[in-house]
Amino acid sequence: MFCVGPLTILGSINEGLGNGADQLLLKATLDGFAALAFAASFGIGVMASAVSVGVIQGSLTLLGALLGSFLPEAHLLALTATGGLILVGVALRLLDLKVVAVADLLPALILAPLLCQLAIAIH
Repeated sequence: MFCVGPLTILGSINEGLGNGADQLLLKATLDGFAALAFAASFGIGVMASAVSVGVIQGSLTLLGALLGSFLPEAHLLALTATGGLILVGVALRLLDLKVVAVADLLPALILAPLLCQLAIAIH
């Protein structure tokens, strides 16, 4: 439940790239409210989910740090811009303005640096 949203992936990778933890703080707030509701129904065992969240988000943060160490600046900019557009989709969903299938857009995070490399090779 807490690790399937796009903010998990985008926030962790952005934190690893050194762009700040703003997205993870937003996710933590949203997850905190959900955890309160779950704890009211299921009890203290909901706290055990923090271990899996820490492992998954920590792994994705390390992946972001590794990507930042070997990807060129243009690729990182393409990755950041794509993540920003996906976050616009998250905002549209949270505000109930439009239902955007945000999880379907996550493969763009892989395609953006590849398309950037293709553009560099053609140019």
